[in-house]
Amino acid sequence: MNRRYSVTNKSGTLMIEMADSEKVTVEIIELGMGDTPLEVVRHEEGLILKSSFFMFPDVIHELHLTPEEDGYIAKGSYAMFGEIDGMAKPFKGRTKYEVMLDELPSKKTGISIGRSEKEIQEAIDSLMAKMTLEEKIGQMSQGTGRNVAAIGSEKDEVISESEAIAKGMLGSVIAMTGPGVIYEQQKLAVEKSRLGIPLFFCQDVIHGYETIFPIPLAWSCSFNPDLLKKSMAVAAKEASSQGLVMGFSPMLDIARDPRWGRVSESNGEDPYLCSMMSKAHVEGFQGESLGADDTLLACMKHFVGYSAAEGGRDYNTTEISETTLNNVYLRPFQAGIESGAASIMNAFNVLDGMPLVGNKKLCNDHLRDKMAFDGILLSDFGSVDELVVHGVARNNKEAAELALNASLDVEMGVRNYHSHLKELIDEGKVAETMIDTAVRRVLYYKYKSGLMDDPFKYLQPEKNLMVGCEDHMKASYDLAMESAVLLKNNGTLPLNKELKVALIGPKGDSTDLYGPWQFSKLEAGATTIKEALINKGFKVDYAIGSEIEAVIEGGIESAVEIAKDADVILLALGETKGMSGEAASKMDIHLPQAQMKMAEAMAKLGKPMVTLLVNGRPLVLDWFENNVDSILETWFLGARAGEAIADLLDGTANPSGKLSMTFPKHAGQIPIYYNHLRTGRPYVEGDRNKFLSKYIDGPNAPLYYFGYGLSYTDFELSDVKMDKDIMPMDGKVCVSAKLKNTGLMAGSEVIQLYCWDTVARIARPVKELIGFKKIHLEPGQEVSVSFDVTVDNLSYINSNYEKALEPGEVILYIGTSACDKDLIPLTLEVVEG
Repeated sequence: MNRRYSVTNKSGTLMIEMADSEKVTVEIIELGMGDTPLEVVRHEEGLILKSSFFMFPDVIHELHLTPEEDGYIAKGSYAMFGEIDGMAKPFKGRTKYEVMLDELPSKKTGISIGRSEKEIQEAIDSLMAKMTLEEKIGQMSQGTGRNVAAIGSEKDEVISESEAIAKGMLGSVIAMTGPGVIYEQQKLAVEKSRLGIPLFFCQDVIHGYETIFPIPLAWSCSFNPDLLKKSMAVAAKEASSQGLVMGFSPMLDIARDPRWGRVSESNGEDPYLCSMMSKAHVEGFQGESLGADDTLLACMKHFVGYSAAEGGRDYNTTEISETTLNNVYLRPFQAGIESGAASIMNAFNVLDGMPLVGNKKLCNDHLRDKMAFDGILLSDFGSVDELVVHGVARNNKEAAELALNASLDVEMGVRNYHSHLKELIDEGKVAETMIDTAVRRVLYYKYKSGLMDDPFKYLQPEKNLMVGCEDHMKASYDLAMESAVLLKNNGTLPLNKELKVALIGPKGDSTDLYGPWQFSKLEAGATTIKEALINKGFKVDYAIGSEIEAVIEGGIESAVEIAKDADVILLALGETKGMSGEAASKMDIHLPQAQMKMAEAMAKLGKPMVTLLVNGRPLVLDWFENNVDSILETWFLGARAGEAIADLLDGTANPSGKLSMTFPKHAGQIPIYYNHLRTGRPYVEGDRNKFLSKYIDGPNAPLYYFGYGLSYTDFELSDVKMDKDIMPMDGKVCVSAKLKNTGLMAGSEVIQLYCWDTVARIARPVKELIGFKKIHLEPGQEVSVSFDVTVDNLSYINSNYEKALEPGEVILYIGTSACDKDLIPLTLEVVEG
């Protein structure tokens, strides 16, 4: 029988449950948040529960439990709960989750009204006619999900979020909790508020819910939008079954600077690839119908230009020309809008002198009018307050005015709308019709999702066994297999199982393979690379050698001794999940010195050496390119990372990933990306003229180009041609080639189509991706690959936000990476139709 104990501090009540098997789980009762400690250490004096919060994964909390009479002396801290110093006594009450299980069957209506668009608008009209101004503003306010947070201002009564929900003062909540508290809060909204309008529950579902998929920077290397769509449908099924209605993703920031930590959440540097992944992500989340009970509302972020932060420093200022904004940074958002994305979150950064949350020109005039977005526009956490910090608003009242005038519908985590909108209306500084428009957008999706008819529909405990099930894990494995990129191979890979392997490095026996911005309870039980290799029958000797950033006394020496007896050295190196993601910008994107010293010691042994990388950003790998035989970039591959990596290493699977972001040769080249402008003095390798756009102390070229990635087999591209070399504006041209697998192993190749508009009204990039196809071939198999090219593919966005293309010469390139040596050019003449 399970034993339960509870201890209380100022945050509430923490319940600790211990099964007969000594499995330990924890629930913070006031939050209804279930958790499994990262680690449970048992010793003669009791237990130590180790925990961390996903926002600060490297900060480990320890709660010491010492037996005392019929309970435990509890001392230390627990993540999300805080300091504890008291007695954990037997707990005999019911958790919020248990209350939900008892009551939920009688609360669900099972009603699903398939309203037409006209009927939805009529229902909104009827509801809004009954709403007070305060209730309308409530729909525009999003709570933090923690009852300790307060709603109010210096002039208002300060109340808890639970009280605010009961008064209709909140329309949505960040659900960093669990189904129990979601149920409790929804019950308050439906049964206690005057109009019974249900809440939206929202959360960051970046690359999975419990079943974690590769980080977005990795999955974009798959060049497989169809597989991503299936994966995001899995994420939506899991998250929606636990009560969530909106997922804060996809993240659509174009990433050109690997110093910026959030490149791990991006789809890389290319607007076309990012647009295809954006479409797949939105369609995977939202499915065929938003009224289904297994879909999520997508929230695209961050609008716009957040990733262009100066110096790669998170939250920093950005400067982007209108041309670059239109042709690069806005394109993935436009693709998502056309796919029906329900919402957009604005960015923290300043652009054109104004923070985005108050930027009327971009968020209202451009996003609403030119891009035709009529969904929910949501602030990022606290960004309305930050208008004061930026110095564009004198106080929070002015901040609320700026945000509303920029068409911000929902304010996340702060209370400026609640505190100031009524007064601003009375003063004539904002119109109530603007509030009505914002509320209509929110209510539209509450009707569209079916919440208005069945507020508890997304709480589905009967689906708990589906969350993290084997089918979902297989989906994660499939995407992981296509996301790893083979950067170098001198024949050492795939590994022969008869070889004795020295597995060296801090990533070799680590479960830190899931990556940042996830909070899966399954992470602690992940299969490590060491375990996966042994499970496959490899003879493995392991030594950690060093920590990720710290030297271990005698660690290198121990690793050298093990490696001396091996046939091949497998260096498992990289970052912790806390070294990438939000607020994880870095000046130095080399591997930490502790790992470099270990790698240098291994190289001195003169044995075949493979470097396996687990990281969340492109790294400077010049030393490894020059000193090891093979490099496999696996990023953070998620729930089945260990198994996928082992299968890639032994050739059970063939790497097929292609880089979605350029790897610099030197940090001084940053920002570096393939689709740059030509400049007036372009440098061609080998040209001795000094007065060209080049460095005097190193090359312009990166170490690894966008679109680059090797395979264990060989491919041959031949018979590249166009069906015509002149294309009228209203016509099309077919570009075709033959692709053959000339090697001994089945594999997949990504054929990429680029263009260069040689003469236009504005300078155009030296090449731009306009199409790609991933082709799987058996040994000896040959297929024809073709692309239809129209003016729509070749056009750019001019200053009037119109698609434009002038008659003239366009160079098309077909090949296997953005590097010129991997591309075959074709010249096309575009003429008036």
